[in-house]
Amino acid sequence: MSASEIILSPWARNISPSPTLAVDAKAKALKAEGKDVCGFGAGEPDFDTPEFIKQACEESLRRGDTKYAPAAGIPKLRAALAEKYITENGVVGVKPEQIVVSPGGKFSCYLAILSVCGPGDEVIIPAPYWVSYPEMVKLAGATPKFVFAGDDQGFKITPEQLKEAITPKTRLLVLNSPSNPTGALYNKAEVEAIMAVAIEAGIYVMSDEIYEYLLYDGVEFVSPASLSEEAAACTITVSGFSKTFSMTGWRLGTLMAPAPIAKAVASLQSQTSSNATTFAQWGALAAMERPTEAKDAIAGMLKVFDRRRMTLLDGLNAIDGIRCDRAQGAFYLFPNIGSYGLSSTDFCAKLLEDELVAAVPGVAFGADDYMRVSYATSDEVISKGLERLARFCQGL
Repeated sequence: MSASEIILSPWARNISPSPTLAVDAKAKALKAEGKDVCGFGAGEPDFDTPEFIKQACEESLRRGDTKYAPAAGIPKLRAALAEKYITENGVVGVKPEQIVVSPGGKFSCYLAILSVCGPGDEVIIPAPYWVSYPEMVKLAGATPKFVFAGDDQGFKITPEQLKEAITPKTRLLVLNSPSNPTGALYNKAEVEAIMAVAIEAGIYVMSDEIYEYLLYDGVEFVSPASLSEEAAACTITVSGFSKTFSMTGWRLGTLMAPAPIAKAVASLQSQTSSNATTFAQWGALAAMERPTEAKDAIAGMLKVFDRRRMTLLDGLNAIDGIRCDRAQGAFYLFPNIGSYGLSSTDFCAKLLEDELVAAVPGVAFGADDYMRVSYATSDEVISKGLERLARFCQGL
């Protein structure tokens, strides 16, 4: 069979590559050519993994923990995660059998969707959204349905918007708080109102909590599954170690769900990836079992992120024509660039070409009047990038 005769499956034909990874790859390629690129596209902390976690992983390698592990994760890590959801998040009675450790938070999301959604189902995705949600829904054979909330409403959908979007085909709501790409956080009253609608409609909620520890301005995180038994019964909580402990390359995601869903997820994982990397899980266990060192690592990273957040926020809002909300979580800002009359794709492409500043077009997140900039980068890059961006905008 020649290359011209190759026929791809509907799944392969309809999937879109990750635009965030594409922007990051392009910026790195330009850097490799010797160009002085200011990269704001990365979705990963620019810190190293804490040393005590790396040491625990090294010790597990020396012990010979290099074989298959149970598909759902090593028992000690599942037990530690169950305890974490009880003591830290306030979810009642979580058992280890409700926990699945996966090869990455992204895979946890995909398995969560795949476990409860199929052809003919609709999944409500608030926009702006993380770029992978719609593609995961399509890979499950379901249909994504978007509900938009711009900066005029703090990038958060209302209960009324959710009610209006629900149909007899609705199976799942995706809730990401704090949000990628906006950094928006739903407060307790807002989470309660959203969950009340979901419970009444009898739909599941996938709560993506990957950024739960990256919070600013004294705000508090609320896990939907903690609100009531009814809320816990319809919530699939996904998270991971990538953002909190700068472990992006370790590929370790987590999932907590009612036992029948968790069992289904473990079965799906057993037939796709077998298990998350065994020795990496022992490193993650150290993060759970050594809370003082873990908290110190998070606090140190948060202090730097908070400073960068405010520097970038003030710099963006000082540019005539840009409007940017004050994010309360994660490590992204999502400035409104609609006043310039360019699509976000054209704006970001021209910005990279003219000033060597890499940002992700908002259209990738379902919001074409915006762009995403990450402050998971150095103070020097932020300062230089703002100077270049201001010059660029002045010339438009």
